[in-house]
Amino acid sequence: MVERDRLRPSGRLLVQAGMEASYVDLADPSHLEFDYMRWMRVVLRAARTRRVIHIGGGACALARALAAEDSDPAHLGRQEVCEVDPEVLALAREHLGLRRTRGLRVRVAEGRAFVARQAPASWDAVAIDAFVSARVPRRLITAQAFSDVARVAPLALINVLDDRAAREVYLLAAGLSAAYPSVWSLGGRSGNTIVVGSAGRLDLDRIAAQAAADPSPARLTDPDRLAGLAAGTPALRDEDVAEP
Repeated sequence: MVERDRLRPSGRLLVQAGMEASYVDLADPSHLEFDYMRWMRVVLRAARTRRVIHIGGGACALARALAAEDSDPAHLGRQEVCEVDPEVLALAREHLGLRRTRGLRVRVAEGRAFVARQAPASWDAVAIDAFVSARVPRRLITAQAFSDVARVAPLALINVLDDRAAREVYLLAAGLSAAYPSVWSLGGRSGNTIVVGSAGRLDLDRIAAQAAADPSPARLTDPDRLAGLAAGTPALRDEDVAEP
């Protein structure tokens, strides 16, 4: 279902299975209401990404925001969104202002299968924001899945919901560590956390400062500390996953 924002007349909230799934401002596509999407944008901007695969569509809020701010026609970026549920995209087109936009392509596709078809180093980043019953689909976060993501892009970002025990964060960190030399996270004590794997060096001090200055501040857990916290957590593997 779609709800109007009483405080922001042009704001629309997509609710799925009782969860706030996505939010867009029909008058301002650059507006990101959800804190974790703003944190993701901080990382993507710091890495100067222009070609991003988004696994998990919803209202395509982050992809639309990135496409809207990419104004250089000579070096137009590319935001490719994979959403498995055609009904969600139909709802986004009918009620959430999803339209054809330069630099943005939205398709009904399963994200891991789409990544598997991509050429090596053909993208700048892969952003995963997909959930089934408040959990990232297991087949998207196995060691084999992350190995393929790293083949395609030097940067991976995964949005995860967790509590203070951070078991999901550590599970993702373990899987990403087998594919990327630098793995770290942005988030709070509970709720949304962004787990990041990077093949190149990023200015983590700058990212930490920008995320801390967000209206919903995020704390950066650096690679060494995250590796220590996740030590002993085995990476998930395809053979451990029962999902099709």
